[in-house]
Amino acid sequence: MSKKKNMIVQGSVLATAGIISRIIGLLYRAPLTGIIGDEGNGYYSTAYNIYSIVLLISAYSIPSAMSKIISQKLAVHEYRNAQRIFHCALIYVCVVGGIGSLFVFFGAPFLVDGYSIPVLRFFAPVILIFGPLGVLRGYFQAHRTMVPTSVSQLVEQFLNAFVSVGAAYFLVKFAISKGSDDSTRAMYGAIGSSLGTGSGVVIALIFMYFVYSINKDYINRKVIHDHHENMQYKEIFRLIIMIVTPFILSTAIYNLSTTMNSTLFSKIMTYSKNIPHNEVVTRYGVFSQKAVVIANFPISIAAATAATIMPSISTYFAQKNYERTEALVEKVYRMINMIAIPSAVGLFALADPIIMLLFPQRATIHEAGFLMQMLAVTVVFYSLSTVSNAILQGIGRVNAPVLNATFALIVQTALLVVLLLFTNLGNKALAIVTITYSFLMCVLNEHSISKVLNVKQDIMKMYLLPAGVSAVMGTVAWGVYELFKLLFEKFISRDYFVNLFAVMIAVFVAVIIYAVGMVRTNAVTEEELKSFPKGHTLVGLLKKVHIMKS
Repeated sequence: MSKKKNMIVQGSVLATAGIISRIIGLLYRAPLTGIIGDEGNGYYSTAYNIYSIVLLISAYSIPSAMSKIISQKLAVHEYRNAQRIFHCALIYVCVVGGIGSLFVFFGAPFLVDGYSIPVLRFFAPVILIFGPLGVLRGYFQAHRTMVPTSVSQLVEQFLNAFVSVGAAYFLVKFAISKGSDDSTRAMYGAIGSSLGTGSGVVIALIFMYFVYSINKDYINRKVIHDHHENMQYKEIFRLIIMIVTPFILSTAIYNLSTTMNSTLFSKIMTYSKNIPHNEVVTRYGVFSQKAVVIANFPISIAAATAATIMPSISTYFAQKNYERTEALVEKVYRMINMIAIPSAVGLFALADPIIMLLFPQRATIHEAGFLMQMLAVTVVFYSLSTVSNAILQGIGRVNAPVLNATFALIVQTALLVVLLLFTNLGNKALAIVTITYSFLMCVLNEHSISKVLNVKQDIMKMYLLPAGVSAVMGTVAWGVYELFKLLFEKFISRDYFVNLFAVMIAVFVAVIIYAVGMVRTNAVTEEELKSFPKGHTLVGLLKKVHIMKS
């Protein structure tokens, strides 16, 4: 297999694992929410946002950074130095992760409020454990194999789902047996969910260490026969810090918006608007663990699909083959829009039914549905901005996403403060600023790319035709859902199953309409589809069902 094909295959493996992990993460949210409620979701989300930022700074960027550093040494057959970098990286993450864990554990009362404090403290040890896991994942990625990382992600998510639901159930039962109030029960449930996150990281670390142990003799043989000059440990640590810092900065700033939103919403609504804290947490839980979780799913699929092409963009740009780079960027944009636009329209058209399907708590169905309708457009903006971030990094403009994210964050923060202080929008203000942030990132990143590449965009085929076909698809899907809902209500007594069957039929019809519309309007041609990952398989399927002419 050629190096280029192998790179695409490895990228596809990682992308597929990412999609499956997202599906698992989406599915277990329904029973978990049924156990801990929206208030428990709020405590979990508030603590998780702080945990995520500290994790990003201390460990989360390590796989990408380690992959880059170690792969450079492996490329010139410096196996001993690659191993020395690996060992130094483990020391680095243990020190930084230990500091991060202590900071989160003892600083919890200053970082979050109320019942989110004990939840955050249960997250603290996970920061230390994740560091070695990140180094091991980066180590194998540097060896051009994504399989261990992909399998470890799936193992992590499976155990996370199982333990989160199980621990939440038993801890809530324990709280009930003690005669605790609703808020205390929600807190115990959130702690159970945090135990799931930690157990997933632990099992993934054990798996990665097992894989490393199997390959240890092979690695040592290469190290023994390597006669290159050893790098000094001082030089290695300096190299790690220099490489890791830009990764940390860009990732942290890009993900800081969620934490800022959570903190400002909690503080302003509790202390300025004098709304009870448990009510504030509940409203935030509906937004973050229902509307946002569902909206993020198609974004992850779009980004994962495009990830298979990203390595080629970096390669062609490094070779100064700008024409081919621009053609690939256009292809990525086409692919993203073909996924993101119909996803956004579908979420808007079937918002309440989808919420009811995944989170059947009647009290907040319409609230969560309306928030998801507001967030639907962010599927397009975030999909494009996520991919444009990767493009900018691929063409060497690593500072551009950081600067763009900083500007968008400042605008978003100022707008949120104004909306929360001077309006009664509540969690709808969170949706508005999320739209604002994603739109600004999309526009600013595109402007940054246009300074380097002259990407020719066919507005009709890239935006207008997919949007038009999607609008028809969404309208028909809504009509089909309402029709079959009325029909099934005559024969099925349980509302959940009425909704389930109606949604399944509506989605099936929507997929057919979108496929037919895109092909028959020439929004996508057979040759274009074949150039996408798994394109030949898709074309064969479309011809088999007579959507595309043979």
